[in-house]
Amino acid sequence: MRTPVAAGMIAIAVLLLKAPVLTAPDAGSQATAGGTQTQGPGANPAGVLGPVDALGQEVRRPPAPTGPPARLPDGTIDLGDGIWVSTAFNAESGLRRAEELLLPSAKALMESRTRTDDPLAWCLPMGVMRYTPYPFRFIQNYTHKGPTHLYILYETMRTFRQVFMDGRKHPPELDPTWFGHSVGWYEKDTLVIDTIGFNDKFWFDNRGMPHTEQLHTVERWSRIDAGHLATEVTIEDPGTFSRPFTVTFQSTLAQPGDELMEYVCQENNQYGFASGVK
Repeated sequence: MRTPVAAGMIAIAVLLLKAPVLTAPDAGSQATAGGTQTQGPGANPAGVLGPVDALGQEVRRPPAPTGPPARLPDGTIDLGDGIWVSTAFNAESGLRRAEELLLPSAKALMESRTRTDDPLAWCLPMGVMRYTPYPFRFIQNYTHKGPTHLYILYETMRTFRQVFMDGRKHPPELDPTWFGHSVGWYEKDTLVIDTIGFNDKFWFDNRGMPHTEQLHTVERWSRIDAGHLATEVTIEDPGTFSRPFTVTFQSTLAQPGDELMEYVCQENNQYGFASGVK
């Protein structure tokens, strides 16, 4: 079982291991996920694979590919030829700007929340906006008539989303769920996912930005090239925000051979004082 504290440390380690690292520009410096690190007095020592710091030895990796993106036999952009790692924490900058759109009741709710209230700390799903730092993978079923379903597998919590690609509409009545009811289609090379039917339990970010069951999201996933994926999410929730808004983030294709790892977490972990954490 991963406690929330341990899960946080593992999350940081996963990000360092899976983030692409630039090649060193010259013999006197060494490129890392956070930028170029000079090798001199007071600098971290260099290991065989990369610099060594408090989290261990960082793995040096080549940049993500920039060639043409993969395509399915029918010419559709293929998103499932590897795992992806988001390069933006929870689309945080866009969500911060959206705080000015919060209705008074939603703003009061957000201000009343603490980090220990975060559903993620209790091993519950992260929702549609919180990807980082765990990787995810797209899975499509392939048929001669085109894919009818698409799944997004998340390493965190070992959860998944189901997206119906067969042209169906949202049902008139839905039981609220963590990931809602999703239908998808392609607009040229962009995958569009329309989702309603959310519950009001997950947070948009670790600061507690709320939403209601009126939440409606439209995601647009565009593969820029072989190694980079841009995502635009339009968020509409008249019970929380004064108007719709859009946030964006990008993801990078992981190196060949990287796979989703097992993530074990149990609901109702004894988080906080009960586990000795103060």
